[in-house]
Amino acid sequence: MDVRFEAGETRFNYRSVGILIEEGHVLFHKQKGDPYWALPGGGVEIGEKSEDTIIREMKEELGYEVEVIQSLWITENFFIYNHKNYHELGFYFLLQTEQPYFQNEPFHGLEGERLIYQWLPIEKLENFSLQPSFLSRHLQEIPDQIEHVIVEMHE
Repeated sequence: MDVRFEAGETRFNYRSVGILIEEGHVLFHKQKGDPYWALPGGGVEIGEKSEDTIIREMKEELGYEVEVIQSLWITENFFIYNHKNYHELGFYFLLQTEQPYFQNEPFHGLEGERLIYQWLPIEKLENFSLQPSFLSRHLQEIPDQIEHVIVEMHE
């Protein structure tokens, strides 16, 4: 059971996120029909460490065996999605794999066509609609130590 709940008009979500970089590109996905891209990840389950969550999610969604290299960001993200207010606590991890997965074309994962995956070039991220918005800038320079990022809601 994922750690998420409703509190009044807001939904709280605890999410683990993976950053996989290959050949100057970062792996992103988007929901079919959504205009923006996000990093792959998923809800942290009760009793599960956030590092274990991203390892599990990458295996379930893509079949990728990944290793967590470093914690990059802890985020407090406030946003609206499908007319619902969200307060999301996110843990962002730099990942690595033993084998390369990079490909030029968009593709679907193991869960069907709901999510479209694509490797986006780091040097051109400002040309894409990314959520949370801080990613375009922060992925240009990966930090040496963990950073706390707050993304406030803009209407």
